[in-house]
Amino acid sequence: MSSEHGDNAGPEHTEPVGAAPDGTGAEADEGTLGDAVADGGTAADAVPDEDVATSPVTARVTDDGPSDDTGDTGNTGDTDDETADVWDVVVVGAGPAGASAAYAAAVAGRRVLLLEKSELPRYKTCGGGIIGPSRDSLPPGFELPLQDRVHAVTFSLDGRFARTRRSRRMLFGLINRPEFDAQLVEHAQKAGAELRTGATVLRVEQHGPSVPDRRTAAVVLAGGETVLARAVVGADGSASRIGAHVGVKLGQVDLGLEAEIPVPPSVAEDWKGRVLIDWGPMPGSYGWVFPKGDTLTVGVISARGEGAATKRYMEDFVARLGLAGFEPTISSGHLTRCRTDDSPLSRGRVLVCGDAAGLLEPWTREGISYALRSGRLAGEWAVRVAEANDAVDARRQALNYAFAIKAGLGVEMAVGRRMLAVFERRPGLLHATLTGLRPAWNAFADITRGSATLGGMVRSNGLARRALEVLDRRMDTSSGVGPAGRGVTPRERTASEPEDTGAPEGL
Repeated sequence: MSSEHGDNAGPEHTEPVGAAPDGTGAEADEGTLGDAVADGGTAADAVPDEDVATSPVTARVTDDGPSDDTGDTGNTGDTDDETADVWDVVVVGAGPAGASAAYAAAVAGRRVLLLEKSELPRYKTCGGGIIGPSRDSLPPGFELPLQDRVHAVTFSLDGRFARTRRSRRMLFGLINRPEFDAQLVEHAQKAGAELRTGATVLRVEQHGPSVPDRRTAAVVLAGGETVLARAVVGADGSASRIGAHVGVKLGQVDLGLEAEIPVPPSVAEDWKGRVLIDWGPMPGSYGWVFPKGDTLTVGVISARGEGAATKRYMEDFVARLGLAGFEPTISSGHLTRCRTDDSPLSRGRVLVCGDAAGLLEPWTREGISYALRSGRLAGEWAVRVAEANDAVDARRQALNYAFAIKAGLGVEMAVGRRMLAVFERRPGLLHATLTGLRPAWNAFADITRGSATLGGMVRSNGLARRALEVLDRRMDTSSGVGPAGRGVTPRERTASEPEDTGAPEGL
């Protein structure tokens, strides 16, 4: 629905390296920590609510064991002259994750450099839906550049059984990414971060001749320039080069297609305040229409490997909506990539967040809220990594960051995978539930507004938990749920269709 796609990356469809090279200091213990907090409710016991773990002083890991990095074990005794050209924190990528990380580190009083390969503002393929968790993670004083306020959602099942549910209160807002991203960067700059555009990052190094000591990492730019930092945050999108350095592993990859379609005032008025969500013809696929003034953002998403079918779905979807006669100003595509449960979030003095870490909601592929929340945490913990005088302390702070992510967003992602499994096998059941049962609609509204989370609802609401457990038992999910990332192995859609729970209406 809305992804925090690609910031300072290489080619957008280049696959990140699946694992860190041997013998280069990858954080081997982070996966063990993830097992303790990612799935099955154990994170709820450790950290009951995501917000508890949003500050570097709330979730401490006291592991003084051996570090992967050897060498420096104390203060290097650097002079002021020697450290003048070393940044406290360098953030790679100026999307929502990177801007949030830069802001968090800058308000802590650190010297922060934000690198972005493009000039700002720049277009990003993204639905642009701002749900409650996104709004609540914005810097103080941030005024959302809303293009529309959504009070109604039309649900349909591959063009059929359409029904609209309405709310007196706003469900979520819609933005254009160029203005939104640029405004986030401005807030980071006002907090003290320095922005440098046109800076393409080739790689990050933590060993070798470019690195003066074990308290420093080197960010190598195109053209050969090297930028030194005490901590590095990778927020360079779903094809992240920093993620490749960390060894991010991805288990769910989806292809999204999107078009920005200008429409006349009469069409725009029909869509004002209302979005469409269409459960699509391929397992796990869906389409959307988001109104933004005189432009409709129309898109579809499905599992990678279904490129031809996804393109047909997009064409049929646009034609069915009566929009085929309008010329898009932009037609684009992108891949969304979702991390596996055991994927690392750090390596040495380097942290990753947002799409670079594969952090997004697996069912809806919503990424902006994950980018803002993980970016803020990455910036806060990068400050602690930068302050670490030896490799052991730097590793401890990086593991604390991983704990905070997995105890909050990791739990949300685990529930999202279970929802994706249900959706892939029984889209008709999901459609009938959302359109026909008021508690389900109320839950949807609460989640989009930010007054509840999917994970929190499953933990605290006995009815919701039991319903999801029943659905789990009814489905053969042995081949897909869990670290593999996808909900289930794609199968043929079941022949059953939902009952028509309301009078069909035109889209």
